[in-house]
Amino acid sequence: MSRFTATTLRCALRHFETAWLFTRSDFKTVIFPMVYATVVSPRHNPLALSCALGWLWFHLFQSNASNQSYSAHEDVLNKPWRPVPSGRISVKDSRILRWGLMVFCLGLSSLFSLNVVITSAVYTVLLVMHDDFHLSHHPIFKNLCNAGGYVTYELGCSLILSREYSLDGMSIKALSCSALVILLTIHAQDFADVNGDRKSGRRTLPIIVPEGSRIYMLCALPLFSFALALFWSLGPLSSVLFVSMGSWVGICYFLFRDEISDESNFRLYIIWFMGVHLLPANVRFRALAW
Repeated sequence: MSRFTATTLRCALRHFETAWLFTRSDFKTVIFPMVYATVVSPRHNPLALSCALGWLWFHLFQSNASNQSYSAHEDVLNKPWRPVPSGRISVKDSRILRWGLMVFCLGLSSLFSLNVVITSAVYTVLLVMHDDFHLSHHPIFKNLCNAGGYVTYELGCSLILSREYSLDGMSIKALSCSALVILLTIHAQDFADVNGDRKSGRRTLPIIVPEGSRIYMLCALPLFSFALALFWSLGPLSSVLFVSMGSWVGICYFLFRDEISDESNFRLYIIWFMGVHLLPANVRFRALAW
């Protein structure tokens, strides 16, 4: 292997690693739940699934390149391995990368349909509002932007998977349920990041109402679990299991409050959130009728 080839390969591998580090922490919060969400799609073509996941990852990359260019000072505390705080890329270059990815994502979306392009454009607007207009520093607007972002993720993937210009009624119901759950519970991710958020001046619910936000999780997750089990007509055993899961996650958030415990609590929340995305399978396949 020539020196030029070896150098080029090392450079390419470093760039791939940087891209992976930008998105690493969000695989469990975005990629995995979206994979579970594909069960509500009327079609399950492997090529379409690969395209949907590729579309999703590039939009996640765009989001994280933007987010992390503004959060380097808090990531020094919370996630020092990320590209900006670790020195792999500068804040300036991260923001240039973000705008380049915006153009790339719009171009990628144009390969599918006009509605996918519109979805990508709406996502970019939400990202600008969240980061450049600093809505991430307000607890309510942050949740609204996060809910909107998740909806565009799911909508884009669903449109690509269905190969249609619009979604069927069941997919719309699933998308609406997911958006409501995200809007009302996504601050679950903020408990473990309180120190970094406080340093950056963010006003998240665990900072503003530390006790009330934990009581809310204790009460809300079992109630949402029960309501979703009824809405999707789960069978008796499936309902008990899902409501028990939501109840346990809520109890963990209330009882275990140190930073390490909150990281574990959030992993449990993600498992519950994946379960939320599985529930519509009961309508399409009667998979949870037991």
